[in-house]
Amino acid sequence: MRAFTRFSYSHSDHKAVARKPPTKPRKNASQERSRATVDALVEATARILVREGFEKTSTNRIAEIAGVSVGSLYQYFPSKEALVVAVIDRHNDEIMKIVRAAFVEVADMPIERAVRRLITVAIEAHHIDPDLHRVLAEQIPRSGRLAEVEAFNHEVHGLVRTYLENHRKEMRKIDPGLAAFICVSAIEAVAHNTVLNPAEMLSEKMVRTLVDETTRMVVGYLR
Repeated sequence: MRAFTRFSYSHSDHKAVARKPPTKPRKNASQERSRATVDALVEATARILVREGFEKTSTNRIAEIAGVSVGSLYQYFPSKEALVVAVIDRHNDEIMKIVRAAFVEVADMPIERAVRRLITVAIEAHHIDPDLHRVLAEQIPRSGRLAEVEAFNHEVHGLVRTYLENHRKEMRKIDPGLAAFICVSAIEAVAHNTVLNPAEMLSEKMVRTLVDETTRMVVGYLR
């Protein structure tokens, strides 16, 4: 996820500074018709990002695919970057809903069952829309949403830490905060890399193997 945007400027004018496009929506969609328009624009942006990439994405193209006028688009979003941010936020919200539900599910499970379930959920969440996930991984740094992503990461660490603190009797003596950091880092790396290597990692057999091996690794560390 560590990609960076390179803004170019004229070598003859070192004072020229690239301005960051606005990324905040112009207004919130409160009525049903407005929400439908915003949903169509965000969905169209996601489709174009996957098919054509960020550089070829334009407000004209987004409006065309969404079936709305460019004027309507600009009523809600000041730039294509703002629409990309909306796609990122929606994708992250979808993933976090799944993750939060999983922690409620595993709260009273013993460690091995809980770890297996959380690893399975992590891989499934990353594969909600793997093509979009890969594109957004590149766009998050340039969109300025790193802080929001870090907030999600902090929440996940807190959920894992709380679980581990409540299951101390099943663990060796280790700081729950450190254990949470290592467990989340390991699980996230495996889940994220399955998206980066889809050809080898998307079969059911391979996913089962990954879950088995990652569970063995994490549980072995905790015990």
